[in-house]
Amino acid sequence: MFCTRQVAEVSALEDEVKLNVYGILFHPDLIRGTALGQHIKSYGFFSYSVSEALHLSERERKIIMDCFEKIQIELQYGVDKLSKRLIVMNIELLLSYCLRFYERQFITREHISLDTIQKFENQIEAYLSGDLVQKHGLPTVKYFADSVFLSPNYFGDLVKKETGKSPREYIQFKLIEHAKERLSVTELTISEIAYELGFQYPQHFGRLFKKQVGLTPNEYRKSIE
Repeated sequence: MFCTRQVAEVSALEDEVKLNVYGILFHPDLIRGTALGQHIKSYGFFSYSVSEALHLSERERKIIMDCFEKIQIELQYGVDKLSKRLIVMNIELLLSYCLRFYERQFITREHISLDTIQKFENQIEAYLSGDLVQKHGLPTVKYFADSVFLSPNYFGDLVKKETGKSPREYIQFKLIEHAKERLSVTELTISEIAYELGFQYPQHFGRLFKKQVGLTPNEYRKSIE
């Protein structure tokens, strides 16, 4: 489990209970002004939930433990001006390996990922075809992430890996596909279609449609007549 800007505490367990747990806790000042400090937010897994933890193979575990060991050596014996730099570099190495292993996890658990994508597709269709648009407005990434019991960041990374699109891009793609259908088979005005799809302002719908299709809604409707 990865966390940033969190307060942590350690409490004693009962005498008979022993856990083999490793962790790194450090003050933000340690990485301030370093390369890691500048792009720490790029590690999306800091927003994953506990249920989305990284599952390591034995080989991967050895790599991670090697990073821990190097950090521990510097903490115990480092006495020169390079100690802080080496600690930060090894923390960054650890996080980069975790990023690689999460990429692997999305691949090795592909059957789970594909099942999630199918549910996502079905839920988008149900959302846009039913009355949920009128109740909740435009569909959001959080709505669909919650519906498959995933954190928005993990859900986003999974969808991106499987479809090549972010969830937001995928939702917009589906919105425009539904808009095309309505423009083709109904006499609804552009504004009516925009409101039906959850847009508060028709001009926002028009801009998105033009960006996705290369034509305005009116131009598209005329092109298929």
